[in-house]
Amino acid sequence: MAKLGIKEMDNQETIKLMRDMAMDASQKAYSPYSKAKIGSTVLTVERKYFSGSNVENSSYGATICAERVAILKAVSNGFTKLSKIYVYSKDGWPPCGMCRQMISEFATNDLEIIIGDKEGNERVYKFTELFPEAFTPEHLRK
Repeated sequence: MAKLGIKEMDNQETIKLMRDMAMDASQKAYSPYSKAKIGSTVLTVERKYFSGSNVENSSYGATICAERVAILKAVSNGFTKLSKIYVYSKDGWPPCGMCRQMISEFATNDLEIIIGDKEGNERVYKFTELFPEAFTPEHLRK
């Protein structure tokens, strides 16, 4: 087994913490309609963690995804630059389109999205891989 450098070990510990927080958040999901329990954790560039769960509503348009809840918690606490996002669901669902657009508002250039499932499988993507032509704040500054 290859030895890991400090940076790689730190990254593995960070991802494990984010997974644990996202799994915990998923248990708090309010999902009486879909029964899907999603949890997400965001990590800011300042190394602050915020997690959230999906909250459904009988008026489906008022439903909010776990990723957006976590992002809104970070932003409402003054943190607007995200470096990692972990999304946990039983089946390893990726962020929806609306979440991808919300992420694009606060993503750093190298933001990673980690998608995990109940089996412990994880897929890691750069945000630009999941949303290569995102409409960002930079479009409005031109």
